[in-house]
Amino acid sequence: MPRQIVLDTETTGLSAENGDRIIELGCVELLSRKLTGNNLHLYLNPERDSHEDALKVHGISNEFLRDKPKFAEVVHDILEYLRGAELIIHNASFDVGFLDKELELAGLPPLAAHVDGVIDTLAMAKEMFPGKRNSLDALCDRLEVDNSGRTLHGALLDAELLADVYINMTRGQDALLIMDETANGEGGVKVAAVDLSRLVLPVLLASDQELAEHEDLLAQIDKSSAGKTIWRTRAEAQKAMP
Repeated sequence: MPRQIVLDTETTGLSAENGDRIIELGCVELLSRKLTGNNLHLYLNPERDSHEDALKVHGISNEFLRDKPKFAEVVHDILEYLRGAELIIHNASFDVGFLDKELELAGLPPLAAHVDGVIDTLAMAKEMFPGKRNSLDALCDRLEVDNSGRTLHGALLDAELLADVYINMTRGQDALLIMDETANGEGGVKVAAVDLSRLVLPVLLASDQELAEHEDLLAQIDKSSAGKTIWRTRAEAQKAMP
């Protein structure tokens, strides 16, 4: 299983194309579907003020960000952390769009050139829960992930919550099936080998009371069908055989 990074950003507004910038980046690492503690959390000076509506969402003041590093000053550290990983992002087009714009401003290739791929948990949720609310808060409630500490949006906290949500959404998917790349690059699926030689299944025998209740139920069914139940007809046929 590839190294996975659950990623979230906070921004000055909603449009990277119109000049909005990233002000916070939060990432948590998953190895074999377990949090490693190798996180990346940065506040960034966006060189502009946040929109009033954005401030209400993340609560990060313009003054707080004044002395923080600019994205271009830490971009190589960010890319080194993300390099080769599979990213897990909720509403991925939003965060990827902002990251691509920041990389463009730094004179670097887009995000896809540095990572192994992106999983959009919003797209996953829409497929799993069609017609339902699929915000991060809604998914936390539905999947019983504790988000009681989330009063404002914060990139690191949201990434940690999303990691729990993703693990719950995909629980059991990799138990017996593993993805495999064929020689020509086409994706295939193969069944993982499972050693059953040491598996001992307990045999639970019915009690006398359970057997009697079973026979009574069969008799009631047989009576209501006028003796035409399959076990009665087969039993009579076997008796008639020489």
